[in-house]
Amino acid sequence: MKKKKKSTMVQLFHYAGNHKYFTISSWILAGISGIMALIPFYYIWCIIKEVVSVKGDFSKATNIVTYGWYAVGMSLLAMLIYIAALMCSHVAAFRVQANMRTVMMEHVMKLPMGYIESEGSGKIRKVISESSAATETYLAHSLPDKAVSYVTPIGLLFMLIAFDWKIGLICLIPALMAFLMMGGMMGEKMQNDMKEYQNALEEMSSEAVEYVRGIPIVKTFGQSVFSFKRFKNSIDKYEKWTIAYTLKVRMPMVGFVTAANAIFAALVACSFIFTKNGITDTFIYNILFYIIITPILTVTLMKVAYAGESQMMVLDALERMNLLLEVEPLKEAKNPVLPKDGGIDIENISFSYDEKKSKAIDNISLNINPGEHIALVGPSGGGKTTMASLIARFWDVKEGSIKIGGADVKDIASKELMKHISYVFQDSKLLKMSIFDNVKLGKPDATKEEVIKALKDAMCWDIIEKLPQGINTVIGSKGTYVSGGEAQRISIARAFLKNAPILILDEATAFADPDNENEVLQAFENLSKNKTVIMIAHRLSTVVDMDKICVLKDGKIVESGKHEILLAKKGIYAHMWNEYQKSVNWKVGKGA
Repeated sequence: MKKKKKSTMVQLFHYAGNHKYFTISSWILAGISGIMALIPFYYIWCIIKEVVSVKGDFSKATNIVTYGWYAVGMSLLAMLIYIAALMCSHVAAFRVQANMRTVMMEHVMKLPMGYIESEGSGKIRKVISESSAATETYLAHSLPDKAVSYVTPIGLLFMLIAFDWKIGLICLIPALMAFLMMGGMMGEKMQNDMKEYQNALEEMSSEAVEYVRGIPIVKTFGQSVFSFKRFKNSIDKYEKWTIAYTLKVRMPMVGFVTAANAIFAALVACSFIFTKNGITDTFIYNILFYIIITPILTVTLMKVAYAGESQMMVLDALERMNLLLEVEPLKEAKNPVLPKDGGIDIENISFSYDEKKSKAIDNISLNINPGEHIALVGPSGGGKTTMASLIARFWDVKEGSIKIGGADVKDIASKELMKHISYVFQDSKLLKMSIFDNVKLGKPDATKEEVIKALKDAMCWDIIEKLPQGINTVIGSKGTYVSGGEAQRISIARAFLKNAPILILDEATAFADPDNENEVLQAFENLSKNKTVIMIAHRLSTVVDMDKICVLKDGKIVESGKHEILLAKKGIYAHMWNEYQKSVNWKVGKGA
């Protein structure tokens, strides 16, 4: 049975808590202000009537000033009530936005690390930040305006009919036509179009970030923007969608704007129709009154249209948030156990990122003794990183089991599991804080002396000595940055400080320049002592001394053994080694 979708306001009130009463108050106050804002027009009508009735003898117009002050007073009162409505709506909006971000961040903290890596931090940040910001704009501004836009036509309808019902009905004809045109642009189809627009915009923004990151490569190899097909395709897709959508709503929008602004034309028609038999005083002050008040109807129609668009945007934002919140977090063990040592037992594990696609890991078994050093090598897409991610429980295996120190990783508390595993990624991430604080992330209660020792063990002290404020230097401030290899060494210092019994190195030398590579490798050698090590590497020179090398292809271990044994087999590893040696020894020829 299809689950019934909750309305926009029900979902927003869920996050508002008791602050929902501020939202309700803002509606009521905004509605009152909308009605009161029409009252000054009555006094304007009174002024017009008195001016017309005295026929130029203004000494008889004794109430003009009084009516004027009444109009000013009611306008100021309407304004103050609307300000009060906005204050209530903003209090509720800020609370809803804060609660949304809190709920989403708490949920994200429980999600599998693999999901965050696969989706990308930029996309998740966009949902948390921009989607919640859309709801804040809707609650703080659009809803009070919506209340005014709903109440004002009712008041206008009464006033249009009350003073001269014939003129009022004629003025309503263009307004009704505008509503019909508006209906052609709204509804479920418009909601789907809004979702497609947001998807196209999100894709283009994501690809733009990737393109900017790749600019050094573009400049180095003299490539054009067309080298980044995904980015160009996303731009083309966005362009195609926006042009098609614009053409689709062009006629309804032209009709809506024309009808909304045709009310004044209706008044011109009234002037011709009702003055055939002469002009009366009553007609003069009524027609003047309608000329003054009918532009409000046009403005109101525009507000209703924009309020509808705003509601669709916030509904799309809520759906994106709900998709994030529906992702299942990893289940915590009810009766957690502790690993006995750093040994790893992998038994018949299988895993796929998508059930419809082939398995990324297909029935792998592997035993890693405590303190043993294992290398995972093989062609790209073979399952090396996936296997390491499963050991660290970035994902849960679909079949089989992974045990650390005799305990299934699913039965180990997530915090305890992280204490037993240090994971050094190929793309080291340093936060915009001091080097001291960056390293201290590995052990929040570490002393300054422990941090300094970790930096020295990770071969980082030459980096610290050249920085303006040493370990207190904030990365990214005042133009202070470190190279990829230096950032890698600082992240290794973090792993030193953590001192976990299991160390996973995922292409950890990938971004190290030649000047830093030796330092990084020396840091790894220091860090690996007395630890169980799993190294993923494409630079095969870094794995020749490993206790065991496992070659993964198509999600399976196709070869395993020490370096010399695998070379003697003349299989996949031997072929990879020969190709690697050719790449290392390759030199640019001097002649043609």
